[in-house]
Amino acid sequence: MVQSNNPRSIRWGIELTPDAPVREIAALGAAAEEAGFDAAFGSSHYDNRDPLIALDRVAAATDEIRLGPGVANPYDVHPLRLASQVATLAEVSDGRALLGLGAGDASTLRNLGVDRDRPLRRVLETMRVAKKLWAGERVDHEGTFTASDAALNYDPGPVPVLVGGQGPHMLRMAAKHADGVLVNGSHPDDYAWAADQVEIGLADRPESRGPFTLGAFASVSIDEDAERARTVARRPVAYIAAGAPEEVLDRHGLDVDRAAAIGSAISAGDRERADDLVTPAMVDAFCVAGTPDAVAERIATIREYADAFVAASPLGPDREHAIELLGSVRKRLIAPESEP
Repeated sequence: MVQSNNPRSIRWGIELTPDAPVREIAALGAAAEEAGFDAAFGSSHYDNRDPLIALDRVAAATDEIRLGPGVANPYDVHPLRLASQVATLAEVSDGRALLGLGAGDASTLRNLGVDRDRPLRRVLETMRVAKKLWAGERVDHEGTFTASDAALNYDPGPVPVLVGGQGPHMLRMAAKHADGVLVNGSHPDDYAWAADQVEIGLADRPESRGPFTLGAFASVSIDEDAERARTVARRPVAYIAAGAPEEVLDRHGLDVDRAAAIGSAISAGDRERADDLVTPAMVDAFCVAGTPDAVAERIATIREYADAFVAASPLGPDREHAIELLGSVRKRLIAPESEP
């Protein structure tokens, strides 16, 4: 079933972190589709399984759910290679591919010896070049990367690009140029602020670029036991806090030096120390964590600002059960007349 290229078709997504064998990720993807989610993003970190291979298995196990890396960065893979990988996913999934594209986690990229130079420009150039390749064009490009008479020898068709970001310039750029944005945050205050930044970018958006989706890409940890949910949340919150812009940390009254120390621990491979440095206030700011009732209440508030909601890692102490619980939350929150 070939899906619409309209990013507005994405309303409820989920992040599948390939930190388990890909057959297990495929089963989680099938469970997410059964629970009513319409998009699944495979997180992209070198220390996990390859997200594109995992998403291929998810494509084989599902029929309709949209699929894409979320978010991939154009540093650890050359932008032309990334465009081709996503085009291949579009082919094997019968047109269900998405590209979640961002600048990447600075702490993780340091492990690869990668300098995250000019991130906004790199993301914008990658998006522009990828769209030309998917449209069948030959591309010459000289900027943050080089392409010389580049082309794909197959036709994947159009693929929506949703830019992952937190800072004002990335959000405004996404609103002007991309099909959507995935705002990495879990607190309503962040989305109120992000919606204002997006409006600034949309004011300069040409009508020819079509509809735009403001997506909340929010870390979620759900369980009937609130404390279990919050404990599991510390690992992804560590990554989020380490990569958060200073203005985001300031907005929530969080210690900038402590966030930097978390980033240093992650770069050194000391994940346990990074987890230990995470404070309860960081969990409150950077994760929707708790019981189904608490999670539903927070998501409802976030949805006041966002067109789509993506439940991101860790999901919960038991991911399969978390997907079931989140499916129930989705049914509770969605209006009956807006059901597919």
